[in-house]
Amino acid sequence: MKKFIICAICAICGFTTANAQGKFGHVNSQEIIQAMPEFAKARTDIENLTKQYEADLKSMYEELQKKGEAYEKEQATLPQNIKERREKELAEMQQKIQQSYQDNQQALAKEQQDKMQAITTKVLDAIKAVGQAGNYVYIMDMGSGIPYISTTLSTDVTAEVKKKLGL
Repeated sequence: MKKFIICAICAICGFTTANAQGKFGHVNSQEIIQAMPEFAKARTDIENLTKQYEADLKSMYEELQKKGEAYEKEQATLPQNIKERREKELAEMQQKIQQSYQDNQQALAKEQQDKMQAITTKVLDAIKAVGQAGNYVYIMDMGSGIPYISTTLSTDVTAEVKKKLGL
């Protein structure tokens, strides 16, 4: 009787463990993101915005150079009060250029973050949908710095996620 109870417990534990084991998957989210048209558009938008900011800064810098050169040419003949006013004007222009550069960098970073957040959310939603549809216990991201993922013991669901996103 004692052996029968022990065997029954072992059988129940084995059955429960077998049922508890689920499917594991892995995905390469970077591959998916780079295949998305939204990513290509976001990259193009950021590049265009960068070029616009660079052009604005270049024109500001060229204006500063012109005024600086003009000031140097006539500096010797100007009265002291006009010299001081022009020097102050040049210093203010330099500060304005530096402030514009910093503002542009912050705006670019925010724009990039906003665009990537929307793309990442869309990919994560697709991964969740594939996970739920395929009854996966866990889907690991190959690009997230996990030191090891057994590609033989888990299923690559990258293609399924791409399909879910219409790629």
